[in-house]
Amino acid sequence: MKIVYEYSHLGGAEILSVRYPEHEKEIYEIIEHVTAQKTKISEEKSMMGRKLYSPKDLNMQFKTLFTERGYQELKDRYTITIPNSEIQITGAFKQIDFVKDRVLVEVQFGKYAFMFYDMAKFQYFYNENKAEVGVEIVPCHALHKNMSTGVSYGEQLVYDIERLKRHFPAVPVKIILIDID
Repeated sequence: MKIVYEYSHLGGAEILSVRYPEHEKEIYEIIEHVTAQKTKISEEKSMMGRKLYSPKDLNMQFKTLFTERGYQELKDRYTITIPNSEIQITGAFKQIDFVKDRVLVEVQFGKYAFMFYDMAKFQYFYNENKAEVGVEIVPCHALHKNMSTGVSYGEQLVYDIERLKRHFPAVPVKIILIDID
C-alpha cells in the first residue's frame, strides 16, 4: 500500500515525528508491506460479481505486521452507571487496535461512524493520560470505490474534522489516507 495524503490535527503529525520518530517509521514500513489484492467477490446488487479489495484481508495483514513490531491492543474495562439511576452495566470497555508507548493506532476499513468513533476513543485514552497522539489509517476515496459498499474514506473524515475546528477531537491526531500501489 502507499500513503496518498496525511493530515495533522492539533499537532499530531509533529508530535509523532519529533517524539516518536521510530514509531512513525514503523507505521510507514507497515503500510508499505501491506499488499492489497482483489480477493472478495461482491454479492451486492450494485456490484454483483465484481472483484473487490477485502477489508478482512487488509486488517489481518495490518494486525500481523503491527504485532510483529511490538504493538498491542489497549482495552479499558469499566462499569457503566448514570446519574440518578441504580442501573449498573458491567463488562463495558473501550479498545484500541494497536498501542506502543503512548502512540495509539487504529486501522479502519469500516463505515464512517467507526472512523469518527475512533476519534472518540483517542479522546478517551488521551483524557485518561494513556496516550499522547493517535494515528488513524484509512482508505482514500479511490480505494474505497474498489471495496464493499459501506466502507468509508478518509477525505470525509478530514473534511469533517476541519469544520469542527479545534473542538473535536481535542487530542493530537495524525490521519493517514492509503491507496493501492
